[in-house]
Amino acid sequence: MSELSTTLIHHPYKPPTGFDAVQPAVHKASTIIFPSVAALRSRDWKHKTGYTYGLHGTPTTFTLEERIATLEGGKFCTLVPSGLAAVVVVDMALLKSGDEVLIPDNAYGPNKAFAQAELAAWGIGCQFYDAMDPADLASKLNARTRLVWLEAPGSITLEFPDIPALVAVVKAHNAMPDRSHPQGSMTALDNTWGAGLAFNAFALGVDISVQALTKYPSGGADVLMGSVVTNSEALHLQVHFCHMRTGFGISGNDAELVLRGLNSMALRYAAQDLATRQLATWLQGQPQIAAVLHPALPESPGHAEWKRDCSGAACLFSAIFEPGITPLQIDRFCDSLRLFKLGYSWAGPMSLCVPYDMPALRTVRPWPHKGGLMRFSVGLEAPSDLQADIAQALACL
Repeated sequence: MSELSTTLIHHPYKPPTGFDAVQPAVHKASTIIFPSVAALRSRDWKHKTGYTYGLHGTPTTFTLEERIATLEGGKFCTLVPSGLAAVVVVDMALLKSGDEVLIPDNAYGPNKAFAQAELAAWGIGCQFYDAMDPADLASKLNARTRLVWLEAPGSITLEFPDIPALVAVVKAHNAMPDRSHPQGSMTALDNTWGAGLAFNAFALGVDISVQALTKYPSGGADVLMGSVVTNSEALHLQVHFCHMRTGFGISGNDAELVLRGLNSMALRYAAQDLATRQLATWLQGQPQIAAVLHPALPESPGHAEWKRDCSGAACLFSAIFEPGITPLQIDRFCDSLRLFKLGYSWAGPMSLCVPYDMPALRTVRPWPHKGGLMRFSVGLEAPSDLQADIAQALACL
């Protein structure tokens, strides 16, 4: 090689093997080099036995997939660019025209929106059911139902459902061949709140568990990623092939951030859980607040199921203001907060809050409360400082 540019690209030096460190190496690639034509033709990316192309995995992404599968108590994991992408790839992998999906009425809003828009346009039906009433789910299962989404707890309002009871309803329906879908109905749980730490989704009977790794596994509020985990190789390959055909991929740098976040995840979850319970309990005693929603509070819907199935709780709670407090006053309360910032997402280091118009978000059962609702996400600040911040904002009412 006489030209320097060629020599730099095809340089013969290879670093010695045997380097090891706390953090896994970050491998970034679109093109992956094969040593021979035989290797090019024989490598199998589906079972992590070799590398073929960047979208199909690198040592970094394979490592993260294995660790997330272990975290969830599953065997197989597929990584996608966001939590919503995890929901979408499950829908696309399992549903076809003529099928139907059932979604909790209190589920993550974009899950419902995707079903009402894209899935409907593809000829896939959708019904919403009351997650706190297994009988309502049973009444809506039919021969078209291919997928039942679960979420624990409900998005924003944090009702904790009886997951084993809901799973049992689906399995009982599958046992009636004359009424069930030819391929059976699958259950998929949005386990972002539990994060693999509060409970084991597969021990409760679900088929698929998805997470927004954006939240607890990352922990830094600086990366978007999602995961789909299952114990079934057949289900995993359905999702994995759909993932490949749609071109979903994650970067090595993002995988590095989540791998780093996993090291402190259990500590952060426990600390934020403790602080959240302290704040939620204190806020119950404030005269401007009609109710506080948090699964660990005895008054919160689904508390008994949470206590039975969970060993912890995440960093979220919602407060319902007294009916006499107007939306304008609630906006002023939000704007008066100094440590709690207005912003979506949660499980990062900074505390957040968002007001919601709950009556507009419920269709199956009317929203029972008259006052406005505010969801809080507790970060890693000192609980005493966060309590003082809420107290001074309440005084502004």
